[in-house]
Amino acid sequence: MWYNRRMERKEETGLPPYQVRLPVFEGPLDLLLYLIEKRELDITKVSLAAVADQYLEYIALLPSLDAGLLADFLVIAARLLLIKSQALLPQPPAEVAEPEEDVGEALARQLIEYKRFKQVAQALREREEQDWHSYARLAPPPMELPFRLEGVTLDDLTAALRRALTVLPTTVPPAIPPIVFSITDKIALIQEVVGREGRASFNRLLAAATCRLEAIVTFLALLELIKQGWADVRQEQLFGEIVILGAAPT
Repeated sequence: MWYNRRMERKEETGLPPYQVRLPVFEGPLDLLLYLIEKRELDITKVSLAAVADQYLEYIALLPSLDAGLLADFLVIAARLLLIKSQALLPQPPAEVAEPEEDVGEALARQLIEYKRFKQVAQALREREEQDWHSYARLAPPPMELPFRLEGVTLDDLTAALRRALTVLPTTVPPAIPPIVFSITDKIALIQEVVGREGRASFNRLLAAATCRLEAIVTFLALLELIKQGWADVRQEQLFGEIVILGAAPT
């Protein structure tokens, strides 16, 4: 994901691209995800809290916070959290394997697929012969949802997270069974609190975290809600409480 934009980001920010530095890996974040998905690197050996800490240190050096950079990190971090959760949780018993597809049925299915592609290729060839080089767009253009931030910036949200991380332990104490935090669960929690009380305090959500990883997941969940256009985030005074509201439909 980031390979195509790495030089562009460097030109925009004046800083080298974000690099992960861990005992088991050093390099770009998207390469880390690639190696983990290819099972060439054990996700249980990777500290996601350290990855997030280093990223926060990196964006603190930027002259201005880039929403695109945060969105890129959010996508990859969510994928890493999912993979690590699956690795840590006990797996259900393997299901009985389904009977293999009959050779004749498989061949018939492949022939149908081949015929479909052949028809599409023929249609494209005919358009080219008729000098038709444009195609109607069937799907509507994607809607650009603006960030709903009132009196608060992405820098303010990041600063609140950094303050919370300074007082939270890096990990849950060993005596407590390992807890898996997911962005989906935190999104549901934020929506539940807003639905019940009309608003949610971002500062209190961070203060309620049991460790730095949980605070980071809460931060990512809020970014996802902002990205979806669901959350309306406000701060009435400088360094004041950051409040999350349900965004009014536009």
